[in-house]
Amino acid sequence: MIRSIVFALLLCVACLPTAEHPEAQISNGLVTAKIYLPDFENGYYRGTRFDWSGVIYSLTYEGHEYFGEWQQSDDPHLHDRITGPVDSFSINASAQDFSKLPPGGTFLRIGVGVCEKPDKEKFQWQHTYRVVDPGKWTIRRGENWIEFVQDVSDSKSGYGYSYTKRMTLTPGRPELVIDHVLSNTGKKAIETNVYNHNFFVIDGQATGPDFVVRFPFELTADKDLKGYGEVRGKELGYRKVIPAGEHIITLFTGYGATADDNQFAIENRKVKAGVRMQTDKPLSKLQFWSPHTTLCPEPFIDLKVEPGQADRWAARYEFYTLD
Repeated sequence: MIRSIVFALLLCVACLPTAEHPEAQISNGLVTAKIYLPDFENGYYRGTRFDWSGVIYSLTYEGHEYFGEWQQSDDPHLHDRITGPVDSFSINASAQDFSKLPPGGTFLRIGVGVCEKPDKEKFQWQHTYRVVDPGKWTIRRGENWIEFVQDVSDSKSGYGYSYTKRMTLTPGRPELVIDHVLSNTGKKAIETNVYNHNFFVIDGQATGPDFVVRFPFELTADKDLKGYGEVRGKELGYRKVIPAGEHIITLFTGYGATADDNQFAIENRKVKAGVRMQTDKPLSKLQFWSPHTTLCPEPFIDLKVEPGQADRWAARYEFYTLD
């Protein structure tokens, strides 16, 4: 009898719904953004490729949706099970040689924390590493803004940082501003690059001829666009819908040495929605990836922060409708 009661209780506990992913909402009356919060136990995303802060799963303006799910997965540790304008930092490779770390050695993933190297020599960007210390996350918010601060210190490697990301919906404008500050609190220089993957999912439209992506310079692609896309001067257009399971990926060149070229616009002529994005640092690399469900311009910038120093950068997103 007692065993039956215990078994029933355990069964009830097992059937209880799991904890919801922590989230927050901000709005300026024109734009509303819904954001998953970083959480080591229950976060929507717990992989080690992307920064855990500022994961927007919905952003609406004038009835249009700009972000959302672009793949079907319930695995919070999958490297790209993530949504929105999300940042990814390199592993500080020039100063922190992953191949020379012993198994069990530690390395930093900015926006994630201290990770442990397994018994493999080469860094694998698609692999999710064990997070041994997620640092301390502090979150502040107001009606139209939210700020994330992550403090991480790794005495084993000598690296440490304080990373701040503040997301603001500009009052009276259909604009999102993402400000970043990276402070080096460790004993060694942090040399890294960072890019925003920009997982745009505009009104659930398939990637195809209704979309156009514009840049302020003449584009040169380094890879074959497989007949799905084509370069038209300063534009990337699409000849046909990219089918499920297929994608295009390329590096674009043609940009200059100033921040003026670190911008793009995406428009969908069918639903008449568009977005412009500009970052206030020069491009170091520009990659573009798009499967059937999302369009992802990936602008890279370089960072080098000495101990006791800090650097900052900002990205602006303007949302608009077409006539």
